[in-house]
Amino acid sequence: MIEVKGLYKSFEDKDVLKDINATFENGKTNLIIGQSGSGKTVLMKCIVGLLDPDRGELLYDHRNFLTMGKKEKKILRREMGMIFQSAALFDSMSVLENVMFPLNMFSNDTLRERTKRAMFCLDRVNLTEAKEKFPGEISGGMQKRVAIARAIALNPKYLFCDEPNSGLDPKTSLVIDELIHDITKEYNMTTIINTHDMNSVMGIGEKVIYIYQGRKEWEGTKEDIFKSNNELLNNFIFASDLLQKVREVERHEEGLE
Repeated sequence: MIEVKGLYKSFEDKDVLKDINATFENGKTNLIIGQSGSGKTVLMKCIVGLLDPDRGELLYDHRNFLTMGKKEKKILRREMGMIFQSAALFDSMSVLENVMFPLNMFSNDTLRERTKRAMFCLDRVNLTEAKEKFPGEISGGMQKRVAIARAIALNPKYLFCDEPNSGLDPKTSLVIDELIHDITKEYNMTTIINTHDMNSVMGIGEKVIYIYQGRKEWEGTKEDIFKSNNELLNNFIFASDLLQKVREVERHEEGLE
């Protein structure tokens, strides 16, 4: 579980995050949504330690990340997995070498054990046959699956995903969503996903936090979205016609009863 308490972050004279309070639960896909410039990316960067908040608390299973020393933070970062928007694979490394990279950096296992673990992770994302290929030789969706395999190589407690469906077609996006959701359950990880994709929200949004102009405006489940009277949230959701279509189906079904 990750808890954010009273988090503030500003750049020069601009307040980007204002008193953010949120809890991200184990074994659930926790989604952060909001318009571009709302602060959700800054929030994730603060949570993973890429940015230092101005004030507040950031608790990883009751351990305050912001008061830790360098050694403690290094240990905690080994418990984190990260999936970047662009997949961020090394072009000069094969698929297998990309997955082995964090193992080679942080694991004390033998080469045989590291290779076995990497192959297990590739098998988990159905990519063992692509192990010798290079990133430029596989599709964008396959690259994201390699990124997922690499992210779970060290068996992390916490998984962070920054726009994991960016640039993917709807069918491939669904595959990535389901894979992240299944792995979250399988490893009981605390997974946090930044996304603009409303299909992801409606598909795997077990907990959804909506950020508006640096503040947490709303939180709930994907089911709660349909009952919300929050005008700002509704305006954001209706920017995608997905919710409109879902509500039309619901009204149609109610008319048949």
